[in-house]
Amino acid sequence: MSIAAEIEVKGRQAREAARVLANLNTAIKNQALLAMARALEEEQEFILKANARDMEAGREKGLSRALLDRLLLNEKRIKDMAAGLRELVALPDPVGEVTAMWTRPNGLQIGRMRVPLGVIGIIYEARPNVTVDAAGLCLKTGNAVILRGGSEAFHSNMALTRVISRAATAAGIPDGAIQLIETTDREAVNLLLRANEYLDVLIPRGGAGLIRTVVEKATVPVIETGVGNCHVYVDAEADLAMAQNIVINAKTQRPAVCNAMETLLVHEGIAAAFLPPLAAALKEKGVVLRGCERTRELVPWAEAATEEDWATEYLDLILAVRVVDGLEAALEHIHTYGTKHSEAIVTNNYHTAREFLARVDAAAVYVNASTRFTDGYEFGFGAEIGISTQKLHARGPMGPEQLTTFKYIIFGSGQIRQ
Repeated sequence: MSIAAEIEVKGRQAREAARVLANLNTAIKNQALLAMARALEEEQEFILKANARDMEAGREKGLSRALLDRLLLNEKRIKDMAAGLRELVALPDPVGEVTAMWTRPNGLQIGRMRVPLGVIGIIYEARPNVTVDAAGLCLKTGNAVILRGGSEAFHSNMALTRVISRAATAAGIPDGAIQLIETTDREAVNLLLRANEYLDVLIPRGGAGLIRTVVEKATVPVIETGVGNCHVYVDAEADLAMAQNIVINAKTQRPAVCNAMETLLVHEGIAAAFLPPLAAALKEKGVVLRGCERTRELVPWAEAATEEDWATEYLDLILAVRVVDGLEAALEHIHTYGTKHSEAIVTNNYHTAREFLARVDAAAVYVNASTRFTDGYEFGFGAEIGISTQKLHARGPMGPEQLTTFKYIIFGSGQIRQ
């Protein structure tokens, strides 16, 4: 079957499935999610064997440490995926919720009801966990999904989709609700970008290149999940022990993800006391520092930062460091180089914290906490489709509510318009 034919067949199946899903009982959807979670755990060996093939191929291709970390599946990560599905069961079903109701002077009752988006296309790179997160969220919200993962995770995605789609269908979900484009040919992406007949929305998850390609070339509406060039600003009135813990966590806990910190901004008033011990702790964890001139005076072994460093999402154990004059300089730096993803300040000054919250334009803004919490699971959504950095329809971690739209429902008693 040609790629175009595959997309046409799967697109039609997804459309039919979406019609059923939109009105499916919540109990059936929840039973399917539980069945999918059990299947992941029961089929763990099958999934890990497929992932091992991808990992071996990735090492042969010379994939970076960061990409290999994104690609890796293990027992814990499979358990985490299953836990995410189970948490979705505990969440309210947004479909059918009437969020507002009012009566007009002529007696018409007008309401606003949540409904699914329809068929969602997900284009993503070497993160097989996205396969499960996306499928679970789409199912919970009554959406059919067509997945197109990266070639690096091809065997992992095939195995995961086979396991969860079979479990969902056996639990009463219509066939075609969860589908994967089974090719690594890039032409599949080009065809999906223009599949308006079948897709209601496209969501890209990956690096800047993928997102830019989808945004620029798609005729299907796109929810943009943005690049995460995230900052932590350590203020003059910060608790330095707290600041060190936050910085180390934001950079090293999982550096290959979009909510990891990429640039550290430090107030000049505490730089001499803060940076040398922090730099030593980061060095022990394998972090390469790229600093401004004032940073290198305090940390001589740091590499010299370039203009490019301030704008780079490393997704690796590399950290750009800049000493700034104060809050205004930090805000200006974030405005210039930030990607509207996640930004944090560490300070004990209430007014400075409020100023930072008010003036930073980002999907998630933190006071005295790591940027690593920008995540659907951590926000209590069960899982997420991605982190939206745009402002229309959805912003931040996209959980169940963000995968619905609404329609107006109107109750009359014979009214006609004069």
